[in-house]
Amino acid sequence: MEPGWRWELSPVHLLRLRRHTQDDDTLSPALRLDTFKMAMHTMADGPVAELLLRRLEASDGGLDSAELLAAELGMEHQAVVGAVKSLQALGEVIEAELRSTKRWELTAEGEEIAREGSHEARVFRSIPPEGLAQSELMRLPSGKVGFSKAMSNKWIRVDKSAADGPRVFRVVDSMEDEVQRRLQLVQGGQAEKLGEKERSELRKRKLLAEVTLKTYWVSKGSAFSTSISKQETELSPEMISSGSWRDRPFKPYNFLAHGVLPDSGHLHPLLKVRSQFRQIFLEMGFTEMPTDNFIESSFWNFDALFQPQQHPARDQHDTFFLQDPAEALQLPMDYVQRVKRTHSQGGYGSQGYKYTWKLDEARKNLLRTHTTSASARALYRLAQKKPFTPVKYFSIDRVFRNETLDATHLAEFHQIEGVVADHGLTLGHLMGVLREFFTKLGITQLRFKPAYNPYTEPSMEVFSYHQGLKKWVEVGNSGVFRPEMLLPMGLPENVSVIAWGLSLERPTMIKYGINNIRDLVGHKVNLQMVYDSPLCRLDAEPRPPPTQEAA
Repeated sequence: MEPGWRWELSPVHLLRLRRHTQDDDTLSPALRLDTFKMAMHTMADGPVAELLLRRLEASDGGLDSAELLAAELGMEHQAVVGAVKSLQALGEVIEAELRSTKRWELTAEGEEIAREGSHEARVFRSIPPEGLAQSELMRLPSGKVGFSKAMSNKWIRVDKSAADGPRVFRVVDSMEDEVQRRLQLVQGGQAEKLGEKERSELRKRKLLAEVTLKTYWVSKGSAFSTSISKQETELSPEMISSGSWRDRPFKPYNFLAHGVLPDSGHLHPLLKVRSQFRQIFLEMGFTEMPTDNFIESSFWNFDALFQPQQHPARDQHDTFFLQDPAEALQLPMDYVQRVKRTHSQGGYGSQGYKYTWKLDEARKNLLRTHTTSASARALYRLAQKKPFTPVKYFSIDRVFRNETLDATHLAEFHQIEGVVADHGLTLGHLMGVLREFFTKLGITQLRFKPAYNPYTEPSMEVFSYHQGLKKWVEVGNSGVFRPEMLLPMGLPENVSVIAWGLSLERPTMIKYGINNIRDLVGHKVNLQMVYDSPLCRLDAEPRPPPTQEAA
């Protein structure tokens, strides 16, 4: 290549660039720059390919796309790579082998130091023979970094007894800037002259970086030729009618090429897992309950579940109460009276809580703390139907609690609930259903722990081992609904109801390996995570060993 040789764009090319970049006021500056680069790449592709073929014809073996082509042509390496790929698409014209090489490059700060000297050298040169106040030295651009390095090199000293405060003096008359010399060696392509210790020191100071360069080794193919005939990409009606298609080369179809992904929305991982949960419930014969009310009365959220009005969960530090509307106006009063009597006087084999039950407290509106309020409504409706028919209900919806936020708790989350009502159900039935349910989720490491709930007896907490957190995490709660809850509704005495509930977020965290719930829900969620999250398949796995029961 002759010295001073450079690319010239024709007036036509310049006009195209102007139309694509400058005259389009709808493009942002960044997009205009991208369009300009794209147009440059497209226009350079043809002449670069021709030059590559001519250089390859004159060579004995092959050419490196970076060293012998991009450097000599004075172009970006990516433009040469585009020409190589264009020639590859023509068939056996060239052969290109992808190679990876590692080399050392200066960082932006390293280039500055190679040009102007190291920070410590600049500090040394800034100190006059009479010394310089340390406070003034620290205000220099290289003061803080250069001072400590110059002190460790014993080029300078600090006199703390000076009248006007600490003063910095030179210790030596001159110094050698080894950092600048080493960086200039790397800049000149002689990084191999530096020892491993010297390179490591420069890397620690973030002046040097090891980069991997991917290049192509280009050689002649079996059908090599310096003349390029453009291959047709479409068969037109004119070609067929004139018969010219017989003499024209066609670009072969690449059936392995991936198509351009269409623009589309992306489902959040919670929605994917929710869909799988719903499918599992339906496969097990469950019917979905209506859960269309976030606002619930204290009666259905607490009282109908045989939860006393003085229970701590009904305090404001655990529950979000509404100011407007503050009270529920419509309640089934005959059922309300039976619930009131069970709480205050007992009944159905229970002595109750022996306190004065207040209707005003039951009317208070709140953001529901669990979907069990929806289960209570569904069971009450079931009790009004005669004769009794066994049912299996489920729900998946949002609940609200005044929780302290941490890695596994939010004030707003989703609850999954399953309810089975039939004659003679026991704790053994509950454990069997839970084992089958969680196995379908792909969660096999389970533990059951006895627990207390006001509306279930017996009760169990369900734990699963979280591989990311390296600990057992509570994933659900379960139990058998108490007679004090069921019999006031009007259900037969020999009917038992087993139920369990779990959050949607924690199984999602386990399935997707997310350690902090705030990375899954809330304003800190990375949208790229939503785009990249795979499909959720909670496939059935081999039946786990017998479930461990915690004491």
